[in-house]
Amino acid sequence: MTNIANKTAFVTGAASGIGLALTKALLARGAKVMMADMNAEGLKAAQAGLNNPENTATVVCDVADAASVQAAAKATIDRFGKAHLIFNNAGVSLAGRPGQIDLKDWHWITDINLMGVVYGCETFIPLIASHGEGGHIINTASMAGHVTTSGMGPYFATKFAVVGYSEALRVELARADIGVSCLCPTWVTTNIHNTSDKSPGAESTGGKNRAKFKTSKPYLAIKELIENGMSPDDYAQLTMTSIEANRLHVFNDPQARQEMINRHEANLADYDACLSDLGMA
Repeated sequence: MTNIANKTAFVTGAASGIGLALTKALLARGAKVMMADMNAEGLKAAQAGLNNPENTATVVCDVADAASVQAAAKATIDRFGKAHLIFNNAGVSLAGRPGQIDLKDWHWITDINLMGVVYGCETFIPLIASHGEGGHIINTASMAGHVTTSGMGPYFATKFAVVGYSEALRVELARADIGVSCLCPTWVTTNIHNTSDKSPGAESTGGKNRAKFKTSKPYLAIKELIENGMSPDDYAQLTMTSIEANRLHVFNDPQARQEMINRHEANLADYDACLSDLGMA
């Protein structure tokens, strides 16, 4: 989508972080924005801080609940008439070692990080297609959707799924003039590292696991990287430029580029070895 002006955007996780920064960037380009978030008070405060009631509206939305997303879509159409840009941005993180992760936490992170994206796409794509003006789907994944490390298997699993889903949508929706972009940042100064506080497993232990985790070296290292990461406003501006250029992936970290190369080369090495075993190389 080369022209964002006068278009309507729906943004989840809009009360803070990247979602709020995306809202600001969209308004600066002349778009109208339906801001969606579970945090009603935070959402209200975020909208008030924008001082643009004409071009913004809010709706409380739980992206893990399909009915809630559908109600938010209806509110968007009722308020602005159409929807063009859909930002499936809300997400959470979750750490844990294999064999030690509460299955309720697996459902929790999958329902938000993956199914929240699915519900947004399945609900809004027909609405975009119906007006014939084109549009753009923007799904927030992470560099964690391309490369992995230890300690956050559920997070990597959901983000890899969002990357794959976005790549499939890109092909499927091209003929309908609906573009697709997948946000794949590394470290951005948000509160993502604290979202696991709300997981069922964390709640059921009365804060014991949370307190232990937040004094661990991995958490403190991630906390420092996030606090020294790119500002959400800078990443939001990069996102706007990438939408206008119709880019599929939106990366932001030069240091992570080599990790992408390493993964590609490792995959090719296994590929060639298998072909050799089959006598096809």
